[in-house]
Amino acid sequence: MPLRTLGVITARGGSKGVPRKNIRLLGDKPLIAWTLAAVRTSKLLTDCVVSTDDEEIARVAREHGGRVPFLRPAELATDTVKSIPVALHALDWIAEQEKQTFDALMILQPTSPFRLAEDIDACIEKMNVTGCDSVMSVRRLEDFSLPKIKRLDGDRILPWFVEEGKESTQRDAAGVAYKRNCAVYLTRVSVLRQNDLFGTDSRAYVMPDERSLDINTSFDFALAQFLAERWNMNA
Repeated sequence: MPLRTLGVITARGGSKGVPRKNIRLLGDKPLIAWTLAAVRTSKLLTDCVVSTDDEEIARVAREHGGRVPFLRPAELATDTVKSIPVALHALDWIAEQEKQTFDALMILQPTSPFRLAEDIDACIEKMNVTGCDSVMSVRRLEDFSLPKIKRLDGDRILPWFVEEGKESTQRDAAGVAYKRNCAVYLTRVSVLRQNDLFGTDSRAYVMPDERSLDINTSFDFALAQFLAERWNMNA
């Protein structure tokens, strides 16, 4: 049987790095609308809701086709709140108010605007096929090597992990490394209920760099504007 999967778009109002970023215009539409557009064309998401504490974000999301059946409580919209309590709040609200239950939950952050419906569906399909606990989107790190990672004592360079030696470490000397790109977090509900986002069997879905931008700073947003212009030119 296909997994019943709930998407939760997490969009609190108090972003600090880029104030009001979730509804700031990126290209021709608000940032959150990019994620809503991907959700709309997904074939495998069972349902999707926007979880926000902010009335303006809720209004903008609805204007762009988002479902906002509740406002997130203020205590779940602080800087220190993690993703799991937000996800469980959405699950519990829908179970209590709409009598719906789900097998898996996908956290979709508006700060990953270039993720596509095909990325969403590929992650759900991977969980369906493998029976894994979670699927996380990742991107390949270029020119990654542990010896190249440093810490500073004043301006003196010291190794963080291991000495680099007398010559600069070669590209990919330690093999290929990957990093979560924050575009898709898909977890079985049974695992989330154990206060665990990953479980014991977590699988990777590799995304290309051009779809892996995660907006956290003003520079990230400026880069996203550049990419959005190219995106619209090629649409």
